[in-house]
Amino acid sequence: MGDRERNKKRLLELLQAAGTGNAHCADCGAADPDWASYTLGIFICLNCSGVHRNFPDISKVKSVRLDFWDDSIVEFMIHNGNLCVKAKYEAQVPAFYYVPQAGDCLVLKEQWIRAKYERQEFMADGKPISPPGNREGFLWKRGRDKAQFLRRRFVLLTKEGLLNYYTKEEGKGPKAVINIKDLNATFQTEKIGNPHGLQITYKREGHIRNLFVYHESGKEIVDWFNALRAARLQYLKMAFPELPESEQREPFKKRWFALDPQERSLLYYKTPLDAFEQGQVFLGSKEQGYEVCEDLPKGVRGNHWKAGLTIVTPERRFIFTCPSEKEQREWLESFRDVLSRPLTPLNLLTASTESGSSR
Repeated sequence: MGDRERNKKRLLELLQAAGTGNAHCADCGAADPDWASYTLGIFICLNCSGVHRNFPDISKVKSVRLDFWDDSIVEFMIHNGNLCVKAKYEAQVPAFYYVPQAGDCLVLKEQWIRAKYERQEFMADGKPISPPGNREGFLWKRGRDKAQFLRRRFVLLTKEGLLNYYTKEEGKGPKAVINIKDLNATFQTEKIGNPHGLQITYKREGHIRNLFVYHESGKEIVDWFNALRAARLQYLKMAFPELPESEQREPFKKRWFALDPQERSLLYYKTPLDAFEQGQVFLGSKEQGYEVCEDLPKGVRGNHWKAGLTIVTPERRFIFTCPSEKEQREWLESFRDVLSRPLTPLNLLTASTESGSSR
C-alpha cells in the first residue's frame, strides 16, 4: 500500500476514533466531516472549511479523502484532534454567546470560527469575556413598504433592560422602546433577503411585532445578536434566581412557520412577511418529554395535505400537515435535531417564562 492510501486509511480511522470528537465538525457539529485544518489539527465540514480558507495564515485546509497527506501532518492530526483543540480554543465561552450548529446561517458560523481562532476570544490564558453591556449603533431596518431598508439608530440599555430605536439621529425620542423581557432575536437570512438578516421579535400592546434589520459587517450584526442574548440572560437571572399546554379540536389552518433552533422556538405567521407573529411553541428536550412523531394521530385527517407530523409536549400535542412528503421529512429532521440538543442555561431560563404561554 502506497503512502497516499496508507495515510488516507489512518485519517479515516482517526475520524471514528473514540474519545477524539473527530466524528463531528469541530466548529458546527455536523456529522462525518470530510475536511481538516492541518495547521490547527481539527476535522471540519465542507461549509466550515470554506470559512477557514479566508484566513490561511492561521488555518490551512485539506480534503481527508482527495488530497495527499504527508506522514508528519497525519501525526500532527493524531496528536491533536477536535476535543483537544476545542479545549484550548473554547475554554471559556460565555453562557450568552451563541454557539452555532450545522443548520445555522453562514454569518453565525463565520463569526464563531473567527472569534475562536483568529481573535482567540475564548482561550483559557486570555481575559474572560464580560457581558457586552450597553451598546449603540446603526442598523438597516426594513421600512413599512417592505422593499426599502432605512438606516436607524439602536441603543441597548442593559441595566434598564431596554432596546430603543430612533428614526432621527438626534433630537426626538425613540420610535420604539422594547423591553428585553419581551424580546427575542433570530437570524432569518432567507426571509429578509440578506446574509446578515436579523429578526427582532417583541411584544407591544398585546401583539407580537417583528423588526427586520441587517448590518454590512458580519461581526457587527453577530455582536448585536449576542449583546441582546446577554441582556436577556441578565434579565432572566434577575427575574428567576431560583431556577431549576389541552388538545384543541379545530380545523386545519394554513400558516407560515419559522423554526428558531437557537431559542428552540417554532414561530407561526399568517404570511411569510407578516410583522406580527401569531404564536409560538417552545421545544424542550427529549428528557423533558418533548418528541416529534411522523404522521398524524389516529382518526385525524388533513383538509388537503396528507403528509403530517405531531409535536408532543408535556402539556399537549400540536398537529401539522405538510404539502409534500419531502417537506415532511425536512421538518422532521429539523425538529429531531433541536430536540436532541441539550438545553443551554439560557434555554432553561427562557423555558420558565414560556410555560403555559404557547398559543
